[in-house]
Formats: sequence, structure tokens, C-alpha cells
Amino acid sequence: MAEAASPTRLSVRRFDCISHLPSSHPPSVLTPLRWLLVLVSFAAAAGVAIWVISSHWPEGGVPLGLPWWAHLLALGAVLFELTLRSGKIAFSARACGIPLQVGTAARATLGGDFATAITPARIGAEPARFLVLREAGVPATRALLVLFLELLVELISLVIIAAVLLAVLPASGALKGVAAMVGGYATVVLGLGFGGWVLSRRRTYGPPPAWARAVGFGAGFWRRVQLGLRNMRGSVEALRHARWSLMGVSLACSVAHITARLMTLPIIIGALGADVPLTSLILWPLVLLYGGALIPAPAGGGAMEFGFSAIMDDVLPGDVLAASLIWWRFYSYYIYVLLGAFAAGRTVMRALNAEKPARAVS
Repeated sequence: MAEAASPTRLSVRRFDCISHLPSSHPPSVLTPLRWLLVLVSFAAAAGVAIWVISSHWPEGGVPLGLPWWAHLLALGAVLFELTLRSGKIAFSARACGIPLQVGTAARATLGGDFATAITPARIGAEPARFLVLREAGVPATRALLVLFLELLVELISLVIIAAVLLAVLPASGALKGVAAMVGGYATVVLGLGFGGWVLSRRRTYGPPPAWARAVGFGAGFWRRVQLGLRNMRGSVEALRHARWSLMGVSLACSVAHITARLMTLPIIIGALGADVPLTSLILWPLVLLYGGALIPAPAGGGAMEFGFSAIMDDVLPGDVLAASLIWWRFYSYYIYVLLGAFAAGRTVMRALNAEKPARAVS
């Protein structure tokens, strides 16, 4: 995943593009105004990156480039992480009786990464992944179960990694940041999930309740909410019959893919010749990657670049900060966007811009 999976995935807005029910609103995610927001957000990210480079580039600093072997190692880490992340999805699907191929899981993963980068609040990720799975022949209810399992396994993996780090590492600011990030992430995801589960037991049919009408939810929107809640309840029920050995393999792949993704910055810093404690190069990127998933602007709107500069300014030598920012963002984010555009760009755009293609494969 380029950016980490966001808790907003549980938002009912995600079902606008995958509902089979008629809607009074076209579900197009990328209106001209939102395209403008995407462009402004990417421009802001570029502007912040340029500011960081200009303000942290002393005379005689190291070149911005990396040696060829560092690029090979970074590319290897990306491919290794992508393979493990795809395996996580494929094995969790097979654990619930869904014969999902790793190649299809990889394409859905990259398609979601691409959609995440070009939609506000990452609202396009799940419709894009859903359509990739549907076009691969996965039934609609099973495709939704795959998306549910991805979020669940990712959350459990983060909790496991945070628990291990807290157990083996001495207390530090970075470790406290990891604990706060995982705690906040888990609280939001589990809170939304529990609220949705409670509603799925009570409000999956019938007209909108009084409180929903009071906040402006119409009948059409509430029907899409109810569809999402019924699918959520079905996903929870399916877990009772899962093959736990395969779920264990999926969880192992998930932990490993997060670990592999954290190797990018140590590779870059090692290639630049800086002597920096390894724990700082692992813990702070973990905070940035998953904390940054909560940023609503496409590409982070410069927040990730600014956060990297603010945090790593006290960790990295000044003469390597600019180069490390450039290549860390490329290998931890932008390369996934490019791969996603190549692997599933057309499918993603159909999922985001039109309702009919999503219905045609239902």
C-alpha cells in the first residue's frame, strides 16, 4: 500500500460506487473541482519538498542521487513488500473460501494505491479495488469480504508490531509516537467497526431513523448505508467459518510487508553514508506512514513532506535530509502510484468516474 490503509475505509461514502441500488446522485468521485483539488494538493507537496531541499542544503552537501546498488535494494524492497501485501489479501480470501490469485490481489492493491492518491480522503480506494476484483470474476459479496479482511488483518498486524516494539525497545519519543499512532488508528477503526456492527444488527432495512433524517440523510443515501451494513454483517459471519491456518499465513504476510516497507529509509541513509540509529529510521517512518493515512488531502497536500522535515531534522544530519526526503517519498509512495496507474489505471478511472461500468460487471 502506498499510504497506509485509512480508517475512513469503513465510511459509507465508499459504497457510493459499488451499490447496486439507484441513486439520485451520480457517484462520480472525480468532478472538475476535485481534479483541481488533486492538482493543488500535488503542487503543495512539490512546493514543500522544494522548500525542504532549499532550506536544508548546505554547501558541500552530498549529491541528491543514490548509487545504483541503493536503487536496486530499494526497488527490491518495494517488490518484496508488494508481493507480501498481495499474499496477505490472497491468503485471507482463500481462508474464507474465495479462490483469489496473488496476481489479482496485486492488481487490486496497486489500483487502490493509485485511486488513493487522486481522491480526497482516499474515498476512491475501495471502489477501485472492488471493481478490479469484480472484473476478475469475484462475486460482489465476496469482493466486499476481501476488502473487509484486508483492513482487519492490517490492524491486527500493526497492533502486533507495536506490542513487540514496546516490549523490546527502551522508551523514547519515537516509540511513544508509534504507540500513540497505533492506539489512535485502532480506536478509530474499531470504533467505526463496532458502531457499524451494532447498526447492522438493527437498521439494515426500513426507512431512515429520526436521527438520520435530522442530519440530512435521505432515503436513497440511507439505502446505500444499509447495503454496506448488511455486507459488513455478512463479512463478520464469514469469519466464523474461516480456515485459521490460512488466516495465520495472511497475518504473517501482513506483518512482513509492514516490516519490509520500513526498510526503505535505512537503505537510503546507508547509501548516503550517514551514521543514524536504526531504531529512529524505523520507528518514525512507521508513525509517518500510518499517521499520514489520516490526512484527507490527495498525496498529503505537503503534510507528509513537512512532517518528515520537522521530525527527521533532529534525527538526520542536515546534509542528507533533502536527499533522504526525495527518495523516501518516491520509494514509499510515488512508485506505488505509478505502478498502480500502469497496472489498473483504466479500471480505476471507470470505478471513480462512472456508475454504469461498476454495475455492468455486478
